[in-house]
Amino acid sequence: MALLLEAKNLRAAYGSTKVLHGIDLAIEEGTITTLLGANGAGKTTTLRALCGMVKTSGEVVFAGKRIDGRATEDIVRLGVAHVPDGRGTFGSLTTEENLRLGAYVRRDRAAVEADYERMYGYFPRLRERRTQQAGTLSGGEQQMLAVARALMLRPRLLLMDEPSFGLAPLIVKEIFRIMRTINQQEKMTILLVEQNAAMALEVADHAYLMETGTLVLSGPASQVKQDEAVRRSYLGY
Repeated sequence: MALLLEAKNLRAAYGSTKVLHGIDLAIEEGTITTLLGANGAGKTTTLRALCGMVKTSGEVVFAGKRIDGRATEDIVRLGVAHVPDGRGTFGSLTTEENLRLGAYVRRDRAAVEADYERMYGYFPRLRERRTQQAGTLSGGEQQMLAVARALMLRPRLLLMDEPSFGLAPLIVKEIFRIMRTINQQEKMTILLVEQNAAMALEVADHAYLMETGTLVLSGPASQVKQDEAVRRSYLGY
């Protein structure tokens, strides 16, 4: 498979505080890659670094183009969508208005209209809530809306940060099922940061393990799942 995104010697800092210490990351097109690690390891910063939201050095190539140093909006236009932790929906807007914001850079209006129906097909509950203010949705519905809004961009790469955070197990299973469906049906490439390591490794094709701003392990998810340190520290057996 062709590489969709590659980072080389990627470093990131907040002011004088260095967070990423020269990581190398490669994501194949059409796959799900998960980034595991404890709180504070640098996983969220990695996603922010890839989409230009934090000061970085090093090289990031997306779809054959260097994107390091480019503005976040430019990276979005190239086809990188980010679903942040905390979901980031616009609470005073309706579900449908949030979806419209997700498509703000697109000019193919007929296709955008068709994509509303596509999103409601993936997330039937959002259809029921289409005129409801996003701030009044449940946590699970807000997470579904955040994912659907990102998909309205028609991205080539979807960055997802802790989609299971604070949600009931049944809702988490549903979101992960939809994530896998989107990956399989649309060949959507996904980079997933997730605390629920067992579920992330179940859905992912490839996995990286991060500790204090460095990558310490990588490989097929099925192999990483068998690593003794991963089993002991992240899977609990």
